[in-house]
Amino acid sequence: MRGVWGSLWLLVSSLAFAKLPALSPLPLPANTVEVGQAVKKGWVVYEVKPGDTLAGIAARYGVDPRHIMWSSNLQGDRLQVGQRLLIPLVAVEDRPPRVPPGVEAYRVRPGDTLQSLASRYGVSVLELVSANPSLESLDRLVAGSVLYIPRKAKGLVVSLPEGQTLVDLAARFGLSPVAVARANGIQDPAELRPGDLVLLPGIQAKTTYERLLAKQEEERRARLEAERRRQEELRRLAEERRRQQALAQQRARQVQQALAQQRARQVQQAQTQRPQVRRVSYQEGAMRWPLSGFRITTYFGQRGVFQRFHTGIDLAAAYGTPIVAAKAGQVEVAGWSSVGYGFHVVLDHGGGVETLYAHMSRIAVRAGQWVEAGQVIGYVGSTGWSTGPHLHFEVRVGGVVRNPLAYLP
Repeated sequence: MRGVWGSLWLLVSSLAFAKLPALSPLPLPANTVEVGQAVKKGWVVYEVKPGDTLAGIAARYGVDPRHIMWSSNLQGDRLQVGQRLLIPLVAVEDRPPRVPPGVEAYRVRPGDTLQSLASRYGVSVLELVSANPSLESLDRLVAGSVLYIPRKAKGLVVSLPEGQTLVDLAARFGLSPVAVARANGIQDPAELRPGDLVLLPGIQAKTTYERLLAKQEEERRARLEAERRRQEELRRLAEERRRQQALAQQRARQVQQALAQQRARQVQQAQTQRPQVRRVSYQEGAMRWPLSGFRITTYFGQRGVFQRFHTGIDLAAAYGTPIVAAKAGQVEVAGWSSVGYGFHVVLDHGGGVETLYAHMSRIAVRAGQWVEAGQVIGYVGSTGWSTGPHLHFEVRVGGVVRNPLAYLP
């Protein structure tokens, strides 16, 4: 049965729609009753409620509103609360919607387009749109959906609306019902049911096609605009990256320049803070350098706020470089120091002048020995309080340390 039965009683018109059975000439048993065929049409009695409309009730029961008017002897669609209506219900056989014989139902595959299908089946895109007026796009087809392709007669393919007949549909489009029936292979128009597809020959969905063309152009422009914006954004990002890189390079150059200026200031400051050296004459005690091939790493004097006063100069040289006496004199000390000098030698040059040579790897003289200026007295090492091979050289006058640079050439 089509529609909703509800909870109301079913009034059956058996006299009008059921055939009476043929009577048997033989007498029937007293307890035997013969009935006719099951009826295929009846009505539901419905009482109108507040807010009901004829169209709403018809939609609820799945029938044409005109059928309710005919069954209930209504002159119009206005209803009154409490009014009783007869809603016709007809048994129908469930079947898929009918497709015209000249139309093929095609299942869309991935990659299909309207243009490719039109070329494959030898029809125009307009003819495909006319056979499928519910299409939403000329470019996008949903894989798995059904597309109707006209193989013989071309025209508009529509679904028969509820409550209309083939004659109604033909009149709506100004066509001959006979021509429409012939194009759809229909012998009896009554066999069509709502939802069946009907081919209206010669009718083209030009308005729908033009709307889809306009939509296609709009989508194309939207894609172009989106691509333009994307390219513009890419260019902006690239320009921003170049700007950031240029700023980073500029900052790096500024940092390098600042570091170079800082180093220059430090060198200049070190030079200005270096104690002024008053050179002494040979008669006053001038000496020679105790090493060759060296580099001064620490000068005489105050090195920093938290560092102790440096009592000599440090001459960095390769491990094992010979150390010579800066001036002739007698070896006063030759041995290990308990105050950080490591292996060291002290020479007495007379007149209260002494020289000290510290951090030796090996001593080449002994205490009490007389040495000449330039004579090897030991070798460069890193003993005692030392962080690398070098010679710590001191000059003492009257027991007071002096700047060795004042006595060296």
